[in-house]
Amino acid sequence: MRVLHIGKFFPPHPGGMEVFLADLVRAQRARGIDAAALVHGQPLPDDPEWLMRVPVWGHLVYAPLAPGFRTALAAAIRQFRPDVLHLHLPNTSAFWALLLLPARDLPWVVHWHSDVVVSRIRGALALAYRLYRPFEQAVLDRAERILVTSPSYLEASEPLSRWRDKCSVIPLALDSGRLPEHAGVGPAPSWREGNFRLLSIGRLTYYKGFETLIRAVSAMPGVELLIVGEGALRPTLETLIDEFTPAGVEPNIRLLGGIDDAGKHALLQDCDVFCLASRERTEAFGIVLLEAMRYARPCIVADLPGSGMPWVVREGGAGVAVPVEDVAAWRDAIRAFQRDPHYREGCGAQGQRALCKKFALDRCVESIASEYAAVVPDAAVAAPDKDLLIVIPARNEAETIAAVIRSLHEAGWRDVIVVNDQSTDATGAIAAAAGATVLSPVLPLGAWGAMQTGIRYALRHGYRQVVTIDADGQHEPACIPVLLAAARSHDVVIGAFPQRGSRLRRIAWRYFRAITGFGIDDLTSGFRCYNRAACEILAADEATLLDYQDLGVLLMLRHAGLEIAEVPVAMYPRATGPSRIFASWSRVARYMAESTLLCLARWHPKHHLSR
Repeated sequence: MRVLHIGKFFPPHPGGMEVFLADLVRAQRARGIDAAALVHGQPLPDDPEWLMRVPVWGHLVYAPLAPGFRTALAAAIRQFRPDVLHLHLPNTSAFWALLLLPARDLPWVVHWHSDVVVSRIRGALALAYRLYRPFEQAVLDRAERILVTSPSYLEASEPLSRWRDKCSVIPLALDSGRLPEHAGVGPAPSWREGNFRLLSIGRLTYYKGFETLIRAVSAMPGVELLIVGEGALRPTLETLIDEFTPAGVEPNIRLLGGIDDAGKHALLQDCDVFCLASRERTEAFGIVLLEAMRYARPCIVADLPGSGMPWVVREGGAGVAVPVEDVAAWRDAIRAFQRDPHYREGCGAQGQRALCKKFALDRCVESIASEYAAVVPDAAVAAPDKDLLIVIPARNEAETIAAVIRSLHEAGWRDVIVVNDQSTDATGAIAAAAGATVLSPVLPLGAWGAMQTGIRYALRHGYRQVVTIDADGQHEPACIPVLLAAARSHDVVIGAFPQRGSRLRRIAWRYFRAITGFGIDDLTSGFRCYNRAACEILAADEATLLDYQDLGVLLMLRHAGLEIAEVPVAMYPRATGPSRIFASWSRVARYMAESTLLCLARWHPKHHLSR
């Protein structure tokens, strides 16, 4: 596997995105993945051969300007011949891949480190994002997979809202071996004797929230805060420190500027508590939190909605999250750690254990490698058993799912995928134990969204046909050959058993046949066979807008000119529970209203005349 990473910067340039990229590439190369990286920056004499830096001419609203990046990307693809392009966003230079044919011929995996947040503090970003967004969305459209660093960030991200079926949550990780177990004494200044030691690290910029820390700590005797980092905000922070420090008193807050890794590690090991007060979602994860956890240091972070920062601390049990920009809450959290050494040590130890289990680099590399394997076209084409995939959307079907999978296996159908749509019971675990491949989306998709996820999986893995089956035991696997026989001459085949419908349902079917011109008896059957042409239509963005898998899907396929057939099959009553769509009269009313609007939107007299 040959992977070309398109990053923003690379160490020694500071930043969490840069640190992670360096750890990831080195770990991939150690595991046998031939990884290389193309980034911005001045080439350094000790750069490895797999690292290519492109000089930067300047910056425009935090974006590096590197006119030579397009040429460098084309040369890197030509020389390195990657199997996968791994694009790390946000990064304006990654957009050159949209304009290069050799890049477009490769599968793309996008690593979503952060949204471009339209800042309430920096108004220029709003205008810049208007120019940035069309290219960003074009990259997401073109990407095969999108890697997001936390479930909370995925849920809150508006730019990713259209592409959630492509997204996988893979938390960032840290090469703990790069940080010495005992950092020793670093060259950076340390705290004064007897003070409670607080540390914060980050670029001195608008979203980091250092003002909140300064206001909180300045009024706390016996507490000292050191801030590591450089940036444009330094004069403002120095003025704020002077403002809150009484005349003739030595300030208990110091800006140390940039220091080397040895000094940083020494400070992390020596501090009592690490603090990260970021106030905008530009702070998407906070990989420096993992560095603090490496040295068993408890963390206090801002409880920033939609950021992965509080998720990391809570998931690892490494500390507490306090309300954003709440100075009093910050003081209370600091005092709680100051007064209770056992509490402080317990949070630090939990964080250190979580780093080894939940944020381990090996685990991250393995998860990313699985995403690569899913998108490499050669692997899909070469697979010998890619004729048919059975797709089963399931939500809370623990009582029936094992029997459905078992009956499929007994009938000889081995390629079975279950899309476990946020079940609250053991559906996913039971399906996996029964031998099915289980996809568990991090956000609820609904019945059609789960079906579409399975269809997109089939396309990515090279399957020529998809048969969809309900998880409730209604459909008979012995009837699959009947569908496949009809599929030799049709693009879409529906397994029909209209006798199962109640009198009201049959009235609804007649109504929809009248306004659509379909000559199909069982319009709502989920027992269907789609060929690859149909799957490509149903995997498109337009199909994502549908709420149900029956009429809207058929209208879309007919509009594309595909042949739709219906064959009689045997079906059984639902084994347990009501239908998701027809569970209540309010849902029925909504279904009828939405389906009617869809039918009228696609109405054309030719369909009635042809019938």
